[in-house]
Amino acid sequence: MISIDEFSAQGGSQPKDDEPRAHASGGKNTVTYENFKQLDLRVGKILLAERIAGSEKLLKLSINLGKETRQIIAGIGTHYEPDTLIDREVLIIVNLEPRMLMGLESQGMLLAANADGPVLLVPEKEVPPGTTIR
Repeated sequence: MISIDEFSAQGGSQPKDDEPRAHASGGKNTVTYENFKQLDLRVGKILLAERIAGSEKLLKLSINLGKETRQIIAGIGTHYEPDTLIDREVLIIVNLEPRMLMGLESQGMLLAANADGPVLLVPEKEVPPGTTIR
C-alpha cells in the first residue's frame, strides 16, 4: 500500500469530496454520507404475500408502512413460502424508483443479505410500521 503523498508524487490525484471512491475491500465505490441520507429506509410489515404466476422466484407483497401500503415485487420465492411471511417485519428502501416486473409495479425494495440465497433483514424487536432507519 502506498501513502497519499506517494500516490500524488506518482501522478495520481485524490477524488473530490463528491466523487465515488474505491473501497479498500471488495472494489466497490463508497458513497458520501450526503448520498446515503437520500435513501428512505423504513420498517414495513408484510400484510399479504402471494406467488406470481409464471415465476418461481417472484412474490407479490403488500407492505404496511404506517401511513400507506405499498406493493413490492421481491425475488425471494425460491427461499420463502408466502404464508411464512405474513406479519413479518422487514426493512424497505421506500424511495427507490418504481419498476415493472412481470407486468406488476414494485414500489420499493426489501433489504436482504445474499448468503446462499436471500436472507431477509429484520428488526431485533418489534417496531411500528413506517419507523425510519438511520
